[in-house]
Amino acid sequence: MRLAILMTLVAVQGACGSAQPAGNSVAAGEAEANLDQGSEPTMSETRISIATDRGQVTAELVDNEATQALVRMLPVTLEMRDHLREEKTGTLPSPLPELRRQTDFSAGTLGLWGDRDFVIYHRDGRVPEPGIILLGRVTGDLTMFEGAEAVTVRLQRAD
Repeated sequence: MRLAILMTLVAVQGACGSAQPAGNSVAAGEAEANLDQGSEPTMSETRISIATDRGQVTAELVDNEATQALVRMLPVTLEMRDHLREEKTGTLPSPLPELRRQTDFSAGTLGLWGDRDFVIYHRDGRVPEPGIILLGRVTGDLTMFEGAEAVTVRLQRAD
């Protein structure tokens, strides 16, 4: 009988006790969940220019460690290939820091798949887990990225 009571107390304590390390909260978990539900990230004041032989657009970057590392490696030229007629993807010269990921994207999203795969989405959609690290958003006409052909892209600071 004592053993049954002890086991019940341990089970209740485990269910009611704090299983999260100090500093974590439900709100932080909700913030992660909301990222996939369209919550707006904090944008930095840093902008980059994305140029191809078909035109040029500007992108506003998110304020995070990955974008800070990206800006430090600029200017950079990437050979980008089409993927599923919804995105162009190219390999960065070095990896960016790992951060929280999301699976939803919209036309104009700049993202990071893996640690070096820079992606420009020109259609809305969803990627499989583990998702993408959000880097920013293009402010301009995305038609220069449409089509199945590969494209050479030059990234540099716009400020």
